[in-house]
Amino acid sequence: MLFGHLATLPGETWQERWEASGFNDENAVSVNVLARAEVRYDSPNLVSALRWAFGVRVVQPSLSGFRANKFMDYPEPFRRLQRDPQLDELFASIDSHPQWNPMHRLRAKFDIACILTTQGIALADLTPSALLHYAIEVKRLGVNHGGGTRNGSFGGLAAWEILNDTGHFPQGTPPTLRMIVYNGQKTVEELVDSYPVKDAGVRQLLIDYLTRRRADTDYITLQALARNLTSLFWVSIEKISPGQKNLVLSPEVYDQWRAGLRYWTNDRTKVRKHFETILLAVRGFYVDLHSWAIAEPEKWAQWVAPCPVLPRDLKGFGKRKRENNRNMADRTRVRQPLLPTLVRHVESRHEHLAALLETGRTVPLGATFTLGGRRYSRTDSLADRRRARLLDDPPVRVIDHGTGETTNVASAEDIAFWEWAIVELLRHSGIRVEELTELTHLSVRQYQRPNGEVIALLVVAPSKSDRERVIPMSAELFHVIARIVRRQTSDGKPIPLVSRYDPHEKTWSEPMPFLLQRKIGTIWGVMAAGTALKMLRRTCERIAETDEAFAGMTFTPHDFRRLFATEIVNGGLPIHIGAALLGHLNLHTTQGYVAVFAEDIVASYQKFLNHRRTQRPDGEYTDVTPEEWAEFEEHFDKRKVELGNCARPYGSSCQHEHACIRCPMLQVNPKMLPRLAEIETDLMLRRKRAEEEQWLGEIEGIEMTLTFVRTKQADAARLAQRTPVALGIPTRRSCPD
Repeated sequence: MLFGHLATLPGETWQERWEASGFNDENAVSVNVLARAEVRYDSPNLVSALRWAFGVRVVQPSLSGFRANKFMDYPEPFRRLQRDPQLDELFASIDSHPQWNPMHRLRAKFDIACILTTQGIALADLTPSALLHYAIEVKRLGVNHGGGTRNGSFGGLAAWEILNDTGHFPQGTPPTLRMIVYNGQKTVEELVDSYPVKDAGVRQLLIDYLTRRRADTDYITLQALARNLTSLFWVSIEKISPGQKNLVLSPEVYDQWRAGLRYWTNDRTKVRKHFETILLAVRGFYVDLHSWAIAEPEKWAQWVAPCPVLPRDLKGFGKRKRENNRNMADRTRVRQPLLPTLVRHVESRHEHLAALLETGRTVPLGATFTLGGRRYSRTDSLADRRRARLLDDPPVRVIDHGTGETTNVASAEDIAFWEWAIVELLRHSGIRVEELTELTHLSVRQYQRPNGEVIALLVVAPSKSDRERVIPMSAELFHVIARIVRRQTSDGKPIPLVSRYDPHEKTWSEPMPFLLQRKIGTIWGVMAAGTALKMLRRTCERIAETDEAFAGMTFTPHDFRRLFATEIVNGGLPIHIGAALLGHLNLHTTQGYVAVFAEDIVASYQKFLNHRRTQRPDGEYTDVTPEEWAEFEEHFDKRKVELGNCARPYGSSCQHEHACIRCPMLQVNPKMLPRLAEIETDLMLRRKRAEEEQWLGEIEGIEMTLTFVRTKQADAARLAQRTPVALGIPTRRSCPD
C-alpha cells in the first residue's frame, strides 16, 4: 500500500517522507506509478489511500503533487472528513445555485477542497489573497487533472463567485476573480520606471510631461507616448551618449539614434516600418516644452532646447501615408469579390450545425442518423453516459462517418453562430471592432418619423473620436441584431448584466446588457476584440481548404469597415453623410477608406472636393443639414412600389423603365406573396392563350417574366422565414438618454 512505500523513505513524519518520495515535486507524477512498478500495489487502492491521507491532513501536498493524481470524487469525502459546519453550509449553497449545472458545481467544490488541502487551512482562513494565489499557480502550472480546469487558464473562478455571493469574502471584494487578475492602469511614474532611465532630472521631466498630457489623451495613447519618449528615445540616447544631462543633442548623437531607430533589433535584421511616429512624438515633445515654457518658465524653461528632428526628416511621411492608403484600397478591391463567398460559408455552416444540434438532441446515445445526405453517430462513451445522468441538457457529441471526426456540436454551433453574427454586424454597420464589443441591448432604439413610420436605429457608443453616432439599421442589420437578442433571451430572462474589460484603458465597465456576451463555464464574459479576429482567421482558413482564392487570405474587422465605406459612397450616398455614419470627423479620412472602382466616380468625387475647398476653410467639418437629412429620409419613400421596395443606388433614376418584376433591384415585401401568386396565375393564363394563338414572341417574353416572378417568390418566402417575431428591443421612451 501507499504508506508501506512511504515507510521505506527517510523522515521522522509522514509529511517528511511524502516530501522525500518525489510525489510532491513540481513535475510530480501520479502515485499510480507504484502499481505499475510492483504488482503487489493496487492502483485504485493507492489513490483511495492518498485521498484519505489528504482529507485527514496526514500529509499536505503541493498543488503539483495534488493535481498529478486524478480523483474521481474528492470534494464530498473531504467535506465529511473535515466536519466543518461552514464548509457544509458552503457546499449546500453551491448545490442550490440556480444557474450552475452539476459539472459547474463539482468544479467549484473541487477548487475549494483543493485550496484548503494544498494550503493546509480551514474554510474560515480562506481569504481572497489565498484564492488568488491558487488561481495564479493553476495558470502557471497548466494543470488539468481532477477539476476540469483548462490548460493555461485560471482556476477558482466559480469558487470566487460563490464565496463572494455568500458573504465569505469582505465587503467590497470585486465580484469576479478576473477583475483582480487583469492588471489595471499604471501610474505615470510606473510607466516611466518600466524603462531604465539613469538621469533623475530627465526622469522627473518625463513624469511631469506625461502627467500634463494625460489630461487630454486616453490611456493607450499615453502608454504608447511613454514608450516612445522613454524607451525608444531617451534610454537609447543614454546608451549612445552616457552622462547626457539635458535635451541638447549633438548632430552626431541624433544621427546615430535616428539610424538605429529604423531597426527593431540591435543586429539590424528587422526593419521598423513606421518609425516616423516616433520622430513625431519626439518633435512634439520639444515643441510642447517651448510653448509651455512661455506660461510656466520656472518649471519648463530649463529644459528648452533646439529640436533635433528637422522638417526634412519627416519629408517622406506624407508619401508613405499615401502609399499606405493605396495599399489599403488595393486590399479592399481584392477582398470585395470574395465577400459573398465568406458570407455564404458562415451562414451555411451555422445552419448545418444548428440542424445537427437539434437532431442530435433527439437521438439516444450510440444511435446513427442521417442529415443532409451524411451519416452521423452520437458518441456513447463513459463520459457521455455520466454527463447524461448529471445534466438535463448534456453536450451533443457526434462522429461524422465520412471523415471520422468527432465534434462537440453544442460548442461548434455556438462558435459558428458568433462567426456568422460578427461577419453580418461588421459588414452591414461598418463599426470598429471595439465598438462591436461595446454594443448593448440599449444600443437598439426606435425612431418614429413624422409620417408615422418607425425606423430602427443603432446607437454606437463613443470610441476613437469620442463622438456618439446613430446608424439607421437596414433589414439585414436589424435581422442579425434580433437573432442575437433572441439567443441571449432564449430562457425567457433579460440579457444578463456583465462587466466588460477594456484592454486599451485597462478598466472594467459597469454591469450592462452587452450583446456579444458568452458563458464560458460558470462565468459570463463579453467577447474580446482578439476573439473576433481569431474567428475571422479560422473562417478564412476553412474556406481556403476548398477555395484557392482564400489561400493566405485574411479578413480583419477593419476590412469590413472599408468595404462598407466603399459600398455606400460608390452607391451614390453623399460622402459627408457617409462620414457621419462611419464616425469620421474629417472627410479626408473617409476618402482614404473608399476603394473606388469606376473612373467616373473618381472624377465626380474629385470635382466635389475641389468645389468644397473653394467654399470652405481647410479642416472644417460640415455637419449634415436638416434639409439633407430630410432628403435622405425621402429617398426611402420614393423607393416604395406596389410589391415592396426598389434598392437602386441613392440619387439615381430608374434604368429599367419601371419594369419592376424583371428588375433585380426589386425587394419584395413578404406580405405581397399573395399578390405575386395572382401575377403568376395571370401570366400562366396569358401563356396558355399565346400558345393557342401561336404568338411565339409573346410566349418567350411571358416565360422570362414567369422566371423572374418565381425567383422573387422564393426570395420573399426565405425572408419571411427569417423575420423575427419577438425581438425584445427597448423603445426610445423606455431607454435612458
